[in-house]
Amino acid sequence: MNGQLVGHVRVSSFEQNAGRQLDGIEVDRTFTDKASGKDTKRPQLDAMMAFVAAATR
Repeated sequence: MNGQLVGHVRVSSFEQNAGRQLDGIEVDRTFTDKASGKDTKRPQLDAMMAFVAAATR
């Protein structure tokens, strides 16, 4: 993963545009959660953290 940029996006509803949050930012991989701000379960955030941790071993 050396040199890769990863991003995490959270939107509250399926109607919201997650792509706008990283508009103008080039990333190699994006992890997107669609959950309320009060919801602490963010499976894609956990997946991103595991991905980065595995790549740095």
